[in-house]
Amino acid sequence: MPELFGDLNPPPRLLMGPGPVGVDPRVLRAMSMPMLGQFDPAFTAYMNETMELLRQLYRTKNKWSFLVDGTARAGIEAILVSLITPGDKVLVPNFGRFGFLLAEIAQRCRADVVTLDREWGTVFTPDEIETAIKKHKPRVLALVHGDTSTTMAQPLKDIGDICRRHDVLLYVDATATLGGMDVAVDEWKLDAVSAGLQKCLSGPPGSSPITINERVVDVVKARKHIEAGIRPDDFVEGNAPIIQSNYFDLGMLMDYWGESRLNHHTEATSMLYAAREAVRLVLAEGLDNCFARHRLASEAITSGLTAMGLQLFGDQKNKMANVTGVVIPANIDGETVRNMMLHDFGIEIGTSFGPLRGKIWRIGTMGFVCRKENVLTCLSALETCLRQCGVRTQAGVGPDAVLAVYRAAETSARKAAE
Repeated sequence: MPELFGDLNPPPRLLMGPGPVGVDPRVLRAMSMPMLGQFDPAFTAYMNETMELLRQLYRTKNKWSFLVDGTARAGIEAILVSLITPGDKVLVPNFGRFGFLLAEIAQRCRADVVTLDREWGTVFTPDEIETAIKKHKPRVLALVHGDTSTTMAQPLKDIGDICRRHDVLLYVDATATLGGMDVAVDEWKLDAVSAGLQKCLSGPPGSSPITINERVVDVVKARKHIEAGIRPDDFVEGNAPIIQSNYFDLGMLMDYWGESRLNHHTEATSMLYAAREAVRLVLAEGLDNCFARHRLASEAITSGLTAMGLQLFGDQKNKMANVTGVVIPANIDGETVRNMMLHDFGIEIGTSFGPLRGKIWRIGTMGFVCRKENVLTCLSALETCLRQCGVRTQAGVGPDAVLAVYRAAETSARKAAE
């Protein structure tokens, strides 16, 4: 007899690592809605609504703001494989693990990749990026906004202007920041941006919201291709090299999401429902309110950790608002603490990669998890685990510091409302 296993019953966890995080129950409810055919008028209306919601989230007027089915990496690959033709020079300013990812995907697109490397825990100045652009003359600049491996956020405000001055296409990976930090696409002149649902948007991994402007659309149209079997008789192929991937061909995805509705794939129905609801909830809260909630949690958790005598990792002026790096105290095993947090308290926090593996913890305060009670619960548990491992901490000092930050904010808000 084949083994059927038991009912699916995951243990309850408070996910306070670098992602994924807990899914908003309203998003889970949306995912349980009935299936519709991919060209049912009700379903294509939901597709159009999702596009309009994404424009608001990305603060853009870009017509082409839609979903790529797959995790956040699917959005990255769809943009890069559609932008890059073999031999194109691509510059990747690399300040963490996910800069290496952008460089690898660009290399797989057969680009001539140049990396600009910084010590993990720091970011680039606009002048450093412009100097590298002048030196290497790339066609594409590929840049991570917030790199959860280091918990650092690269300021973007001046980078778009630099790229326009030098006729460089700017792609930004906003997987870890969209919904928790501002990603002002039009104001900052970002040509292409991709993200995921599983962090500040409080959704499940499996769908990647992207947006591209007309500079990118022109590149994609020059590589235009339509599959045999659905290709109109009067169609003329683009004059640039065909996009290397069928599934991630942005031109064909645009035909699917656009007015022509040419069949490309079967849209992941439940994931579209999830994305629509996740983005709708962020917009209903108000983008500025959502960003402020993440900044407040960051201030609270860093105050609590500092009060506990722990050292924060990296340049705090450029810390992400939704992930905090903590240097693991000397003479303790970081994995022992993480295991105690998970198995004794049901709380997940992260370690890191590469040169930071085993040296820092990463604590996420993102999306649905980004609430006062969760910050308090996490730091209370961490205090206990540290004492169990022989680290001397004054009981309650971390949560007390967290409460002080939140109470000060509540008092300020109350006075402002009077």
